[in-house]
Amino acid sequence: QVQLVESGGGLVQAGGSLRLSCAASGRTLSSYVMYVMGWFRQAPGKEREFVAGIRRSGGITRYTDSVKGRFTISRDNAKNAVYLQMNSLKPEDTGVYYCAAHPSWVVGVTPAGYDYWGQGTQVTVSS
Repeated sequence: QVQLVESGGGLVQAGGSLRLSCAASGRTLSSYVMYVMGWFRQAPGKEREFVAGIRRSGGITRYTDSVKGRFTISRDNAKNAVYLQMNSLKPEDTGVYYCAAHPSWVVGVTPAGYDYWGQGTQVTVSS
């Protein structure tokens, strides 16, 4: 079983930046031939939505349109970690951000496509 722990959330003014981190432990993801790690977010009263994802190797990343050019996902395979650098934050970026992982070659965009989830970290962007 893989455990994921997020950190780095907080309160920031619009236009500011935050960097989220996600560390994997337990059965290490590196035991899989290929895996994907992603970030989702959920605002109050809304469904969980895909934000960004990255494959273990090959430089494959994927972003939802609303964060392109502002957010950057990166990984450190040696640490079994993934990061989300969020710049130019907007109030609509507010929500609980979840780290997720899945043994796969494809960076999926639906929550159902991910097996492992963290507990989430709150990001609040004030106007």
